[in-house]
Amino acid sequence: MALNAAIILAAGEGTRMRSFKPKVLHELAGKTFLERVMSSVSALNPETLAVVVHYQAERVSAAARSYNDTVEIVQQDDIPGTGRAVQCAMEQLDAEGKLSGPVLIAASDMPLLDTTTLNSLLDFHKESDNDVTVLTANLEDPTGYGRIIRDSDNSVLRIVEQKDANSSELAVHEINTSVYVFDAAVLTRAVQGLNSKNAQGEFYLTDALESARANGKVGAFAAPDALSVEGVNDRVQLAELSRKHNQRICEQWMREGVTILDPETTWIEDDVELAQDVTVLPGSFLKGQTVVGADAVVGPYTTLIDTRVDAGATVERSRIQETHIGPEVNVGPWTYLRPGNELEKGAKAGAFVEMKKSHIGAGTKVPHLSYMGDAELGENTNIGGGTISANYDGVHKNRTYIGSNVHVGAGNLFIAPVEVGNNVTTGAGSVIRHAVPDDSMVYSENTEHVVEGWKPEWER
Repeated sequence: MALNAAIILAAGEGTRMRSFKPKVLHELAGKTFLERVMSSVSALNPETLAVVVHYQAERVSAAARSYNDTVEIVQQDDIPGTGRAVQCAMEQLDAEGKLSGPVLIAASDMPLLDTTTLNSLLDFHKESDNDVTVLTANLEDPTGYGRIIRDSDNSVLRIVEQKDANSSELAVHEINTSVYVFDAAVLTRAVQGLNSKNAQGEFYLTDALESARANGKVGAFAAPDALSVEGVNDRVQLAELSRKHNQRICEQWMREGVTILDPETTWIEDDVELAQDVTVLPGSFLKGQTVVGADAVVGPYTTLIDTRVDAGATVERSRIQETHIGPEVNVGPWTYLRPGNELEKGAKAGAFVEMKKSHIGAGTKVPHLSYMGDAELGENTNIGGGTISANYDGVHKNRTYIGSNVHVGAGNLFIAPVEVGNNVTTGAGSVIRHAVPDDSMVYSENTEHVVEGWKPEWER
């Protein structure tokens, strides 16, 4: 069904989140509420996509534009309420009174609202020939939500907010999700007559349904999956919704051939891709655009962010970001790979190793207690423990080049920019400041001084 306009309500502060950040910019599974809702709505291809802002308007507007650069921003004034938000939107979107066809309205605090549900809502609206269709859900515990009140014919009579409901209305389990489809002309007329005669002193959009009902047909479509329309008002609800969502993701991957030993302590974001026979061990977090190949083992207690792990690799007790880990690579434990690394087949980044913007050749080992920053290492090289590439001179980041089949002794310091050739051996404790040719041995000797019988001043 063609969608003429979509309005996303993102003006509220969300006081129950107890945060300096607007509620819509809080995250679930790595994406803000606003980004998630905008993405689902944008997939419907509305002719106009509008986001209504008020609290921290500049911050929310900037976020919205970063998600969709064609979005139209609507500024809500100081008059509170969802009804007022839609009034402001329609004044801007339909300034000439020519807007026609369906208008979708969605709240931005339902981070799991999906395009499939919205498509079903639009299809139902068209097939039922409704002037207004409200998306509803049936919840075991409807506390906090507006209730759908139906008449004897089972048609939608009105929506009653929690604070305005009587005891019989509070017993209703069908709730309003704050997602609607209005005929544009019906919406314009309905929001014009809103008032603030309610417990909150706000302009409720829900009141517009009673006006619309007097002039047209109002229907309701129940979401097939109540989780997709569950709202978030505080951090307790956010934690619970995140847990439910993550449980579904883990179950999906397990059914596709991934071993997840403990789903309760394993967190996997939506855009992660896992091949068959991947094993994810407890305490692991897979975030962003992470991709893990077949037979790889991740964890325990490992965080991968926008990282590619190829087949047969093992990553244990490590934090890895924006790095490519090649096939059969071994990483960890207690390894920190900052953005920009490439580890070729069979390489190793061992215990208490840190890397940044480094290329590690096939079969090369950096076993323990070392830092490789801005370094280029050839194949089948072994880096002794406690080795550092000193890449920063106080102004510039400089690169270290170490060739293939190099044996680096323990405690070496490479002062970049520096280049070491192939088949080189370095002595323990060496400080390498100058280029070393192929097939060489290099060491730096320091004079050792021993003062016998020495005592500190306070013991003399």
